[in-house]
Order: sequence, then C-alpha cells, then structure tokens
Amino acid sequence: MPEIQGYKGNKELLHLKKTAFLCSRKIPASAVLKCYDWAIEQREAGNCVISGFHSKLEKDVFQYLAKGEQPIILALPRGLKKRWEPELKELLEMDRLLIVTPFESDVKRITKETAAIRNQLMVEIADEIVVGYKNPNGKIDGLIDSLNIKKPVSYLVEN
Repeated sequence: MPEIQGYKGNKELLHLKKTAFLCSRKIPASAVLKCYDWAIEQREAGNCVISGFHSKLEKDVFQYLAKGEQPIILALPRGLKKRWEPELKELLEMDRLLIVTPFESDVKRITKETAAIRNQLMVEIADEIVVGYKNPNGKIDGLIDSLNIKKPVSYLVEN
C-alpha cells in the first residue's frame, strides 16, 4: 500500500472527511456537465476533495473547487516539484491546499505506473470515492476491484 512520502501545505486536511474524485481521461460530452455540477455542489457544501486533477476534465473540476473556500488535496503521480503555479501558491498560502505524493522527489517523470500508485493512495486515504466517468475497459474498474474497497463508491454517469 502506498504511503505519503512528501507533502506541501496544510497537513491537517488529512483529518477531514475526504472524497476522492476519479475520472477516465476520455469522457463523453454528456458526462462533462455532470462532473462540473458535482464539483460546484462540493464547493458549495465545503467538502474536501482529493484528486490528481491531471486530465483536462479534472483540471476543470479543480478550477470550480478553487473558486470556493473548501479544502482541496492534490495527489501527484511524481515527487514534489520545486516551483508551483501561482494559483497553487495562493491556495497553499490560504491553508486550503495540501499537495501529497507517494514518491520521493527524485521521481520526476509521470508514467501509467506512477499514476496508478497515486490513484491507489487517493483511494486509500479518502473516506468515499466518486467516479465522474469510467471507460468500460479503463483502469478505474481494475483499481476499485483490486483494492477490494470497503468504502462508498458512487458513479456520476453509469455506463
């Protein structure tokens, strides 16, 4: 089981109830609005969301969340970086963001394997899992099945 090897930001966020957001990279247009609506609901409810915020859709979800005041946890599929984007710096300064990684700082390249380990970490530390959309032959099903998850898993779009 992966463990947090590095972090930056407000580590107290780990004590909050956390929802992991997973979504396949390829997503039909019909699912996009459901994911956006879900993000807005989380923001308005003040819920802490953990995600990789890596795909285009996940980055959009991050933008919706960042406009709120609720805490956010960003899980990296690589080691910690030395420089952060201005919007991340701002959230870090506001104590609203925690960046975590299961990798040492010498892991600089993102691969399918590092992304899978990052997703496993997210699922492990979350209290519940929300899947925006999963491709029928994608990796999300395999992850959820292989971990034998005993926490709530919900799907915004059933396929």
